[in-house]
Amino acid sequence: MGYYFYPYFSYILYMLPAIIITIFAQIKVKSNFAKYSKVYNRRGYTGAMIARMILDQNGLNHVAIEMVSGQLTDHYDPRTNVVRLSSSVYNSTSVAALGVAAHEVGHAIQHSQGYVPMKLRGAIIPITQIGSQLSWPLFFIGLIFQMDILLTIGIVLFAAVVLFQLVTLPVEFNASSRALRTLESNYYLEPDEMVGAKKMLSAAAMTYVASLITAILQLFRLLAIAGNRRDD
Repeated sequence: MGYYFYPYFSYILYMLPAIIITIFAQIKVKSNFAKYSKVYNRRGYTGAMIARMILDQNGLNHVAIEMVSGQLTDHYDPRTNVVRLSSSVYNSTSVAALGVAAHEVGHAIQHSQGYVPMKLRGAIIPITQIGSQLSWPLFFIGLIFQMDILLTIGIVLFAAVVLFQLVTLPVEFNASSRALRTLESNYYLEPDEMVGAKKMLSAAAMTYVASLITAILQLFRLLAIAGNRRDD
């Protein structure tokens, strides 16, 4: 029993740092969002209003703003030029809502300016989608049937997932930087309100760091398993 349990236990220990960072980042995002969703900006701007003002300020009048259900489901869709804000952001006047809205608009600005990391991320999305679905099954089929070619394909596909996570970091950090700079320079938020927006976006950025660390550790794990099998 202990012999069969050991590989799973060792895997959990190996991934423990990533697991801890991921859980911490998720808790931090939710707690900061909950906290600063109760702090309202004194100018009375809603998330949708801020998004529209920043878009128009950057000549992106053609970019639409839509409300979607859920919490923290906010995103920018470059295929349709639409900034989608969750119901907890769209009509909210909270500091958290303004930070999230400005961040998503940051992605729209990146898209309009041809921001290279964003273009690269968009280009590798198709192979990333394939990699996230097929990398592990192909790898373990190759492991079971001792087919090195499937091991290699599985590793290459998962490496594409790691690359996607890596490219995502500058895209997200840059969008947050643009958001905070715009909120501050245009006086959309007061200095004391900016503190909350910064904490909210910093916590959100940590989730992407956690995802990258997790993906890198998993890739190393696949390489180690493949290497041990070939040495046998």
